[in-house]
This record gives sequence, C-alpha cells and structure tokens, in this order.
Amino acid sequence: MSFQDKSIECSDCGTTFTFSAEEQEQFASRGYTNEPKRCPTCRQARKATQFANGGSSYNRGYSSAPRQMFPVKWCYLWQRYPSTL
Repeated sequence: MSFQDKSIECSDCGTTFTFSAEEQEQFASRGYTNEPKRCPTCRQARKATQFANGGSSYNRGYSSAPRQMFPVKWCYLWQRYPSTL
C-alpha cells in the first residue's frame, strides 16, 4: 500500500501539520486506523500533562493514598451468615 503525505489541521491549536507517508506506514503497522488529530507539539504537551497528573489514563481521578479500613460489624455478619459464625 502506498501512502502520500497529508495535511491535517490540529484539533487543539488549529495549525496545519503534515502527516508524512512514513508516519502513516508506522500507524498502519501498529494497527491504528485513525489519523492523528493533534500536531506533534500538542501531542507532546498532552503527554507531558498526562504523565504529570499520575501517569496512565487508568488512574485518572483516584488518589494513590491507602484506603481507610473500618472494623467489621459482627451484627451484620451474624444476620448475613448465621450458620458460619
């Protein structure tokens, strides 16, 4: 499959950047089906802010502090599992 350079407008800053044939080949070899929507400068800025805010998108919105533990209420356990206690 032959690729040709494409001009794409960045969704963040609005500048036009070139999506080169080599980059398109890399995207295709990795299985990516969508074209990039951000220019290289905005992509780097976005990655920098993501890693500064805790790394991966999996961990968004959650603190890494340990959870507070509470004692077990025996009356709850007695009601729920009376034959095991």
